[in-house]
Order: sequence, then C-alpha cells, then structure tokens
Amino acid sequence: MEFDAVVIGAGHAGCEACLALARTGLKTAIFTLEERGVAFLACNPSIGGTAKGHLVCEVDALGGQMGITADKNTLQLRMLNMGKGFAVHSLRAQVDKHAYHESMLKTLKEQKNLSLIYDEIVDIKAAGGQVSSVVTASGKEYKTRAVIVTTGVYLSSRTITGEIIKDEGPSGFKNARGLSRALERLGYEIRRFKTGTPPRLDKKSINYSKFEVQKGDYNIQTFSFLTKKQNKNTHVCYLGYTSEKTKQIILENLDKAPMYNGVIEGVGPRYCPSIETKIVRFKDKERHQIFLEPESASSSEIYLQGMSTSMPKDIQCKMTESISGLEKAKIVRYGYAIEYDCINPLDIYPTLESKKVKGLYTAGQINGTSGYEEAAAQGLVAGLNASLFLRGKEQIILPRDSSYIGVLIDDLTIKGTIEPYRMMTSRAEYRLLLRQDNADLRLTEIGHEAGLVTAERYEKFKERQKNIEKIKSQARKTIRPSEKLNNYLLSVGESAVNVPISIDALIKRSNVAPLDLKRKLGLFKNYKNSEVMTALIDVKYEGYLERQNLMIEREKKLEEKKIPTDFDYSAVHGLRIEAIEKLEKIRPLTIGEASRISGVNPADISVLIMAMAKYKN
Repeated sequence: MEFDAVVIGAGHAGCEACLALARTGLKTAIFTLEERGVAFLACNPSIGGTAKGHLVCEVDALGGQMGITADKNTLQLRMLNMGKGFAVHSLRAQVDKHAYHESMLKTLKEQKNLSLIYDEIVDIKAAGGQVSSVVTASGKEYKTRAVIVTTGVYLSSRTITGEIIKDEGPSGFKNARGLSRALERLGYEIRRFKTGTPPRLDKKSINYSKFEVQKGDYNIQTFSFLTKKQNKNTHVCYLGYTSEKTKQIILENLDKAPMYNGVIEGVGPRYCPSIETKIVRFKDKERHQIFLEPESASSSEIYLQGMSTSMPKDIQCKMTESISGLEKAKIVRYGYAIEYDCINPLDIYPTLESKKVKGLYTAGQINGTSGYEEAAAQGLVAGLNASLFLRGKEQIILPRDSSYIGVLIDDLTIKGTIEPYRMMTSRAEYRLLLRQDNADLRLTEIGHEAGLVTAERYEKFKERQKNIEKIKSQARKTIRPSEKLNNYLLSVGESAVNVPISIDALIKRSNVAPLDLKRKLGLFKNYKNSEVMTALIDVKYEGYLERQNLMIEREKKLEEKKIPTDFDYSAVHGLRIEAIEKLEKIRPLTIGEASRISGVNPADISVLIMAMAKYKN
C-alpha cells in the first residue's frame, strides 16, 4: 500500500500533523500502537496554562484542532495571570480526559483522506537521501514520500515506581521498541529524557473542607475562534499544601527514590519537577502547593497536581496521608516516572524537517519538549510543512515575532535543549504583540495561504479583522464629559474630566479596562466583546507596540540575509573555532538564526556578514 505521507504516533502532535496533511488533500496514514492512546492525556487532565494557552490559540488560528476539541470537552475554564498585563493572560481548561480522547478519535476516524492504522513502525527507509517507505513490526512495508515521527514518550520507554520498573508506555500502554535504532541509523543523535505523573485519588475519600475552592471564570475567550458559546464551568478544582511531615517523609526515604538512588538515568524537566526534587532543591521552603483536579465527568479519579513522584507505593501512601484533607485518601493509581528516547533538535531545520533525510520530520516530545500544547504546535507545523513539501510549495518558517510557536521552534532548532523544554511567556521577547486574543490576526492568513484554514473560518476572520479596524478608528473620536463617565472614572481610581476627551486617551489611563468602555459606558455596542478587547488593547499600548515593531524591523534585516545550506564556514578567515563548530553543526538558514546560536558572538556575525557579501560577489 502507498500513502503520500505517514505519521508515526497518534498523540497530540500526531493528531495535528495527520489532520493538517489530510485536510490539505493528501492521502495520509497515521500509525498508533493502540486505539486508547489516541490524543490521550497521560499526565494532567488540562489544556493550556501560562504560555501554553497562547500555543493552543495559535494552533487554532492556523486551522488546527486542539482548541476546538478542548472547548467541546471543558469542565472548567480559567484565565491565569489576571493580576498581570494582557500579554501574559493565559487560558487554562480543565478538560474531560476521556471525552477529549473520544472526541479526537472521532475526528480522525471521520476525516477524509486519513487512514488510522493500529501497528508499530520499526523502520524508516530512505533512497537517494529522501524518505521512501516505513516498515511495521510484522514486516509489512508502506511506500510514502514523507514521514512525520511523533512518538511522544513511547520510544523505548520504561515506567518506574520505586523498585518496580516496567517496559511500557504511560498508563501501562504498549511502547515502541524498534524505532530508536532506525532513527540512529538515519543520523539522529538519540538522548534519554524523563517525565512523571502524580498519584490519582478516589474523590470520595477526600476531605474537601481542608482545601480552598478554585472556581472557573465566566465571560472570557475560548481557545478556538470558531467556538460560538461560552463554556460552562461544571466542575471546581481545589488548592492545598504539603506539610512539614510530607517533607520529613521524603527526606527520610531519599535512598528509595529512583531520582536519587541512580535508577533513573534520563534528564527530567526543570520547570515541572517531582515532589522529591522540589523538597531537595528548596529545603528551606515549609510547604508546596498542590491542586485537586477532576479527570473526567465519568470518573471518580482526582489528579493530585504538584505531587509528581516515582517513590515506592508505600511511601506514596504516607506522603499523601501527610497532607491536610488527605489523611484518609485512597490512591487508585500510583505516580510513576517514565524515561524515553528523544532526538537532539539541532538535527532538524526550523521547518522541523531532518537535516539528514529529505521528507522526514519530527514533532512533539521526540524533539525534547514537554507538554501537550508544545507537541500540538509542532505537529501542526510539521504536518503543514510536509504537505507543502509534497505539493511542491515553499515551506513555512514562523519567525519569533510571529508567534509563540515560532519562539518554541526557533529555541529548539537554533539553541537546542539539554532538558525537556517548556514554553513560558518569558521566552518571547515580543510577547505584547503575541497575545492570545490576537492569534488569528497574526496567523490565520498564513494558515489560509497554506490551504488549511477553511472558507468558513477565513470569512469569520476577515469580518473580525474589519471590525477591529473600525473600532480602532472610532477610538480616535472624542466623548463629552458626563455624570456616567465621571462616576465610572472615580470608581476605578481615575480623575474626572470636565472637557471632551478622546476615547484613545481614556483607554490609556492605567485603571481603565478595555471592556469597561462597552459594558459600563455603552461604547462600541455593535461589536463583539472579543473584537473590542483586541482593538482597545492595541490602542492602549500602541506606544509600546510601535517600539517592539521597530525592534522587529531591525531583526528582519538579519533574517533576510540567507546562508546557503552548503556554505563552508571553515573557509571564512576570522571566525573563531567554536563559532565554526557551532555553525557547522546547526547549519543556520539566515544570519539572524546564526546570531542566536550559543557560542557565536557579535564579532563572529560581523565576520560572517562580510564573508557572505564576498560569497555573493
């Protein structure tokens, strides 16, 4: 059998990749070990979070699926970081993990041009430096012109709970045993990373009165720009803390902790550490936050967020019982660590295509990232670029100023990572431009040109774009002083006005919120809240945005200076040895990319620019 493209792995990266391929008209197969692993939320039952919410909105803006599916299956929706600026406001949804899986599985099964095949791929063959076929464990060969590897944490994985070590994937699922060697033969550098999960508790065994209730938010945006209704908050979460006794139990049993007795070899995530690591790293801290999160409306299991551990089962019981409100808690699933193979992302281009084999792409945790959202973002880009490659069109490279997705991929492919990479707002230098609310304005045109954005989505986008511009234009008008206006200003701690004031001057006052102009002053009544919000944030911060745009223009001049893929850096007189080694290894596509490589300094870039000028002449 023959396919235009093959996707290996049906996690969050794989689902986005195969849908992007199939929806752009290509005959696609996605291989997975078993049906229950499709879009499975193996760790926390949530989508979004700080910076991760931005990624989901961007995936949606480009025509992806994660935001749509998350909105359909949300149990609770919150906007994080509301006490900070608009740039870092981040959506987080508690989702029904079982319903999410079923919903995405249904989407894949009903997608035209897509075949879902339950089998293990153990080899990828290439001919003439280009992908030619994939081979299953049973020896069956499928011819194809493009392959996207999205194996998540399943590649040669093993789970660890104390002394119990199992050759398996997450939650006892099958793992992929043969593909690591095939990737090594194709030139990838294989690494070993680690992540983990906390215990799951029986909700009936918890004393909730000892915890602080965390409710959802209302009248906030959703992940998808296509979602018409505001999500209902049907469930609550709870906030609690570990105790001094928790700390004591862990410190007294470190010799039994796989993280500290040498059993675990893989590198773990810095920004999502196990409870053992948090206790050891922050010994002076008296307590650590934990959250009780529902896994599903159809399940009695509660996810103990913040207590990721690989301790033996008896120690996990003692740790859990040491927390106020969990004295009688029953563990229904024990926490575990999982080690898995991944590649060095310096082996791939910013298109996510291999530097070794044409038509071969990687996306998700195999590239050294952590998180469903980071995986989905890469899967979408890999799927789109494989589609463009197969259709003979120029592939997409999202610059850092375009999106969090662009920051993510640039960091991976130019800087690399030595630990599981997690997206954070602090990684984006242009984050005031890269807000959740304007993801469609930044990316939908790109998705449309690539052929992924539907006519329905594009029509809605153009209408929204037009309305936002109208609101900005109307914001230049003035309004007269009135009792209603001055009462509002005084209520938010602003001084009253006695002469006409322009709306843009009004919105630039520190305590004036964009939607207050509609809700409390009756302005912009004919427009949607989301349109008013996006337009007036731009108006409020236009001075800052102009400065960021000037910085972007300066950076673009370096990005426009292309470097041939076969350029001989060793022949450039004046380049330091370290710079030559790094440039030869990473093979940047532009001077801008070269300037962001660790170990390449401004003097090296000056030398390189001069060498490029001579090269062209």
